[in-house]
Amino acid sequence: MPALDFDLFVTRLRFVTRRAVAFPPHGSANLIRGQFGKELFERQPDLYEQLFAPPHRTEGPSGLQDPPRPYVLRTGHLDGKSYAAGASLEFGIHIFDAQLASRFSDFPVERRTLSLARPARVIERVRVDFLSLTELKNAPRPDFGPLFTRLRDRVSGLRALYGGGALDIDFKEIGARASQVRTTIMDIHDVDRSRTSRRTGQQHPISGFVGFAEYEGDLTEFYPFLEAGHWTGVGRQTVWGKGQIAARVLD
Repeated sequence: MPALDFDLFVTRLRFVTRRAVAFPPHGSANLIRGQFGKELFERQPDLYEQLFAPPHRTEGPSGLQDPPRPYVLRTGHLDGKSYAAGASLEFGIHIFDAQLASRFSDFPVERRTLSLARPARVIERVRVDFLSLTELKNAPRPDFGPLFTRLRDRVSGLRALYGGGALDIDFKEIGARASQVRTTIMDIHDVDRSRTSRRTGQQHPISGFVGFAEYEGDLTEFYPFLEAGHWTGVGRQTVWGKGQIAARVLD
């Protein structure tokens, strides 16, 4: 059997505010990414290129010629909070490219290997919390079939581009099985937000839903992907901090 695993690197960056700052609800990742990018562009332009403007790829899985960024920010703990000038803050970065992770040698970087193999225990009920704005392409609701297929494709795509290659699984068959999982409870609400590009001045929507859903069925083979989704995010615009989820097994 081929290895079903997924490697990533986790680090945290600390910084001091130059002036008072107020992070809007669901908006800290946008502000931090903009300032972080500005600092890198001025100080380390080559690292800026790796993080913010990765090269166009012609190889790799179909549909990924415009590649997903090799990292996500984790700043949700700052949402809706205000800080005075001189405050010390920190945020997390999950990195999916080993070469890129090596550029953060001045910070403690932890390598994690997640198993995507089917666990031994049977799992029949799961709750998924959507911790940050989540948007699934062509799926306004996070029913399990669309949620899993987007997550499957994201994990496999990141692995293909930056890690050990595309997952050797039957995408069609596993997607069909996921569509049989039932949604028993769904409590979500939509949030409308937008971001303004510093470079062009244009506004771009970064809306999505937050809340939770509970699912029931044969979830055993899918649960490792839900756990991976905590680290990778799922759906659109994950680089802006969207699509962070947390899953847990229900008795």
